[in-house]
Amino acid sequence: MTRISLGMKALLASLAALMMGNGLFAQDETSADEAQSDPIEITVPEIGSEETIAEERDQLDELITQRLRAIYDEIEGLEGVSVKAQSGVVTLSGEVANSQAAEDAIALAERVDGVILVRDSIERLRDIESNISPAVEGLSDTVDAAIAGLPLLGVAFGVFFFIALIGHLLARWSSLWRTILPNVFLAELVSQAVRVIAFIAGLVVALNLLGANTLMGTILGGAGVIGIAIGFAVRDTLENYVASIMLSLRQPFRSNDHVLIGDHEGVVIRLTSRATILMTMEGNHLRIPNADVFKGVILNYTRNPERRFDFTLGVDAEDDPASGMETGVAALKELPFLLEDRPPFAAIEEVGDSSIIIRFHGWIDQTEADFLKARSLAIRAAKDALEADGFTLPEPIYRLRFDQSGVPVSKAQKPSVKDEGKTAGPAPTDGDIATDVSPDEYITQTVEKERSQGGEDDLLDGSRPIE
Repeated sequence: MTRISLGMKALLASLAALMMGNGLFAQDETSADEAQSDPIEITVPEIGSEETIAEERDQLDELITQRLRAIYDEIEGLEGVSVKAQSGVVTLSGEVANSQAAEDAIALAERVDGVILVRDSIERLRDIESNISPAVEGLSDTVDAAIAGLPLLGVAFGVFFFIALIGHLLARWSSLWRTILPNVFLAELVSQAVRVIAFIAGLVVALNLLGANTLMGTILGGAGVIGIAIGFAVRDTLENYVASIMLSLRQPFRSNDHVLIGDHEGVVIRLTSRATILMTMEGNHLRIPNADVFKGVILNYTRNPERRFDFTLGVDAEDDPASGMETGVAALKELPFLLEDRPPFAAIEEVGDSSIIIRFHGWIDQTEADFLKARSLAIRAAKDALEADGFTLPEPIYRLRFDQSGVPVSKAQKPSVKDEGKTAGPAPTDGDIATDVSPDEYITQTVEKERSQGGEDDLLDGSRPIE
């Protein structure tokens, strides 16, 4: 109320001065006749005297002093602080143990209404006893609080251990997860997720029992930031992990499938959580990251056992290519390993300067005939048929250069079986090597041996359909 009355009095004084100024201004502008008339009377509110204002200010200073003394008397370590207030300026003096106590006293004084300025005249003792005693008392209080909280801490730890143990036992119940999720990889992934969720749930419940909600928020926030940083650092590993999940669900191939993945060809041994393992046609192990397999182009030769082969043969430009095509196709039809319902055929590939290239095609069943062996025997049969029917196969052309001495310099020319006056070597016999087209079982047997030895878990599931 004191502060409000002072403000009102100052406002009324300003208003009175303004009205008097307007009156004088109006009087200066009036005419002489109007100046002789009665002056305008202005009623000015009565303003308190200087003694009243000083008395009210002293009362306010006394209230500030009493308020601060009452506060300091209630706070340990600030009992020796003296307070002096004059016109809203508070001077603090006396003795305190350390700088922290002096700063606390100043901060309290600045928060009191009516204080304009706080002057610091407090003396910091900085003696050993005054500064060590609060620390010792604080440590003692902490130890006492910890001892008092041991029962609650034990309960919280027991709850955490119980929840984590239940999650661990559920995660180890592999038969349950494999019953729910037939896929081995997904079953393992879910079991690990259950273990992690149980651990986090136990931690959250334990911290709630201890009343450490702020600490829990800090831990979860820090874990989130760390998780984002780790995610960026192991982005390729996570991509490979996700690709393993997708491949285990999609099942693009089976074990023992002959596949071409990008530029890599081989027979599938197994699909693991990190890579797809192939055995190349040379008998070597090949590990391809699952991320590359998932994004790559997969050609599966085993999915459809029927496979078409092709090869090219050339005839002389003077020969009739249509007759050559008929002769070669007729020879291919005589081969027992070609499919009867898919007859062989031929087409002209290109016409060169001195030859006509013909491409022959034929179909085989890879479960009964080896692709490379069947193609090799088909080439021999078509070539022999063309030569027997009088077709001239293209021969290499060489350029001769004569030096000044007249001695010819040329490349050695390989004799051709069609050269006049020369005889060809003995015709191939119809023994086992020349006519055998049975599939090569060595790679398949090696893959089965590798799979029987165990090792890493195979994510390929024969019960799931192949995409």
